Amino acid sequence: MLQKIIILFYYVKTKYFHNFTDRASLEKWQKSKIKKFIAKVVGKSPFYKNYFKNLQTLPPEEWPSIDKKIMMENFDDFNTAGIKLKNSLEVAIKAEEDRDFTPKLGKYSVGLSSGTSGIRGVFLVSPLEQAKWCGTILAKMLPGSIFGKQKIAFFLRANNNLYESVKSSRIKFRFFDLKQDLKSNLNELDKFQPDILIAPPNMLNIISDAQEKHDIQISPAKIVSVADVLYEDIKNKLENIFQQKIHQVYQATEGFIACTCKHGNLHLNEDALSVRKKYLDEDSGRFIPIITDFNRTTQPIINYELNDILVEEPMKCPCGSPFTVIKKIEGRCDDILYYEDKEGKRHIVFPDFIIRTILKYIPKAEDFLFTQTDVDNAVLSLPYMDECGELLKALKEVIPINITVETLQRSSDLSLKQKRVSRKFNP
Repeated sequence: MLQKIIILFYYVKTKYFHNFTDRASLEKWQKSKIKKFIAKVVGKSPFYKNYFKNLQTLPPEEWPSIDKKIMMENFDDFNTAGIKLKNSLEVAIKAEEDRDFTPKLGKYSVGLSSGTSGIRGVFLVSPLEQAKWCGTILAKMLPGSIFGKQKIAFFLRANNNLYESVKSSRIKFRFFDLKQDLKSNLNELDKFQPDILIAPPNMLNIISDAQEKHDIQISPAKIVSVADVLYEDIKNKLENIFQQKIHQVYQATEGFIACTCKHGNLHLNEDALSVRKKYLDEDSGRFIPIITDFNRTTQPIINYELNDILVEEPMKCPCGSPFTVIKKIEGRCDDILYYEDKEGKRHIVFPDFIIRTILKYIPKAEDFLFTQTDVDNAVLSLPYMDECGELLKALKEVIPINITVETLQRSSDLSLKQKRVSRKFNP
């Protein structure tokens, strides 16, 4: 009963009392929030207590950042609950193997990231943090009131107590395991008839194909893309088939980072976290987010550098929110490509340039993979072999290296990330 009261409190607080009207008042509030948050949690985490020992005189924006590698290497001292990495991994891995995601470590929910950056992240969430997350995401993503009846279909690689906390007497939550039989999942989805459909882009694409062929017939009031990059061509296809805006939730192991407003524009959740922008290319607005999450006290996220490339939208959103608008999530930093010119100078190529070039010449490809294997070579994997001389010529103007073409061989495992651009070497 207490958890439901806390969920309702944070729902109301997020929906009705975090309505900042301008950027200046938001940033002033964030500075105060950061100061209080750090004073509250740093002393409880042996890692942070030592890490910030000599930084107290510096403003937060000058503190060195940490990342997933540092967090996992120091996990035992990083968290404030005294929980060991070994025990956390045992619970999380067993849950994935058994497909039973209800076990906890004491009162704490344990989750495991997909490990697409090469490092599997473990996250710990207390009942209070779980209730805060639940109230916040319901306030931001429910199309109607929390008191209205809703049926939510959720397709994910793994379930978690965090997601199950959304359930209530009025909100019916149904988890669809991406590792289960596809046909069975589609049949069950058709029977369930969700009001809200949440799934990774590759699964939404499959659902849209089934809808277009009349294999299923669903009419969700809201469709939300999660867990992977939503490419523009797939987004346009989904919006055309379902005749509605496709929303996004940018949720990582490290927190609830961004979501779309009623206009379908992606905003950073700057009422729950502070975001420093490490620009890769200021002219284009590409940056790496460095976040401090005000709600994470069990596993504090302070000055934490993510591995994602975000593209900032300079235009103000018509919704009026001063929260930063994200034009797109472009991909992982690990997937930035490189080449060297004749003088040996190294140049970078962002994934978007490759994707746009391929779609210009093969607009209906949907699924393809451009893999740079070393600084001089790449492989273009296409769903079908076709005449692609003009495409290769255009790609070599973007990245002047050797490019070979082969037939795409994707795993049938829908729980895997569906990259379009990948780099297989360290520059």
